[in-house]
Amino acid sequence: MMFSSRYAALAVLLLIAETALGDASGRRERVDLTIYNQNLSLIREERTFTLPRGTSTVVVPDIPATIDGTSVHFLSLTSPGSVSVLEQNYQYDLVHQAKLLERYLGKEVQFIRVRPDTKEEYTVTARLLSTGYVAQPRYSGAVPVFSSIGGMIAEVNGTIEVNPAGRLVLPALPEGLILRPQLEWLVSNSRAGEHRTEISYLAGQLAWSCDYVALLAKDDKTLDLTGWVTLTNTSGTTFNDAGLKLVAGDVNLVRQELAYAAKLGRAQVEEAASVPQFQQTDLFEYKLYTLQRRTTLKDNETKQIELTSARNAASKKVFIYDGLADQWRQWYRNYAYRSQGSFGQQSNTKVGVFMTFRNDEASGLGMPLPKGKVRVYKRDDDGKEQFIGEDQIDHTPKDEEIRLYLGNAFDLVGERAQKDFKSFAGGRIVEETIEIKVRNHKDESAEVLIYEHPWRWSEWEIITASGRWAKVDQTTLRFPVTISKDGEAVVRYTIRYSW
Repeated sequence: MMFSSRYAALAVLLLIAETALGDASGRRERVDLTIYNQNLSLIREERTFTLPRGTSTVVVPDIPATIDGTSVHFLSLTSPGSVSVLEQNYQYDLVHQAKLLERYLGKEVQFIRVRPDTKEEYTVTARLLSTGYVAQPRYSGAVPVFSSIGGMIAEVNGTIEVNPAGRLVLPALPEGLILRPQLEWLVSNSRAGEHRTEISYLAGQLAWSCDYVALLAKDDKTLDLTGWVTLTNTSGTTFNDAGLKLVAGDVNLVRQELAYAAKLGRAQVEEAASVPQFQQTDLFEYKLYTLQRRTTLKDNETKQIELTSARNAASKKVFIYDGLADQWRQWYRNYAYRSQGSFGQQSNTKVGVFMTFRNDEASGLGMPLPKGKVRVYKRDDDGKEQFIGEDQIDHTPKDEEIRLYLGNAFDLVGERAQKDFKSFAGGRIVEETIEIKVRNHKDESAEVLIYEHPWRWSEWEIITASGRWAKVDQTTLRFPVTISKDGEAVVRYTIRYSW
């Protein structure tokens, strides 16, 4: 009898308002979407308007609530030089219970109440003092969100009532409130009649991301990969039968990026379709993916479409032991730490496990892969798929290797220790001896890559080293070792720094 009954009266007002606006001109006839992976979209529409000669007002309904009004471009395809937009208003003051009540603050309203004994309805007149809502701050141009801060307050017969009983009735819909965001243009036209027009603009909250599902073979030497595009539309409008293009790349935007997150649920790896759904081409220094059919994106909807798939792509399992992990980066070339023997003795014991494969045609791939999360599964001894890890990949061109960090190996243990530290020439030369051990408790031999990082200074040389080693870059050494079942590998080296 409180707010639930009031909604019924408000619904009648909304219906009346929608009927009044239902004949607005310029309905969308065709729409094409180009969506960027930075929570940005370019929307191109075709609409037909009947325009008189001279100056007139045109309403463009059903546009996203997240439109960037400064990005609108208009063109008459019928007569390009005849029509121009003199003035544009972006109207997004949408009908909402809080806004309706706000327009009646301090004014008279009515509550319809029911007598308990006779069940007869009667009306009381009241003055509205508080709506019980507050608008939450939002980014520019967005439809506001309202939160309840208590009950409605009204003055009834000289007394103050909180959450007054009865069904609230408002005399009319206040001016200025609309049902959906819209543009209102003041246009100048020299050719009267129908004009088929093209309208384009940028909008937020229409975004896409890419997620991948990989199924690893029993021997870890091949995998099946499926890439899924996740489309999320919270722009405030529905796009029916839309053309769809996706842009992958780091496009520079002179604005604060809007927050966006989307999740793709567990998906089965299926047989690839005979014809790919997306065709990939180049756009400037970015990649463009065009859906080979039209699709509908409803407001407040998340949709998944398969982007690419491959079967039996060659893969390799790699074990990496990095005793310093990323700790060395905070000490690198730091004057205060470079001659301190106590720094750099911390030891990580975990051996990471990685899966690698190439994004090439030989693997059934070869399409530039957009950045996204890769979830990896493997069948257990019962043939049931189990989740074994996930990682994030960046935009990956064709013919490049992809390396996924899935977790840490249970049966491999690393140990790193500083065995000796010496300082010469008044502290301008330092020699350090490091010993690394990796133990294998698996039922088979294992190949492990041991990574070390000369962090004390940029000028260094290896004085002695046990086994093979390679300089990957200025701050990375790699020692490959093969460890037998229940065995141990030991790497020992001495490095000299000078400054």
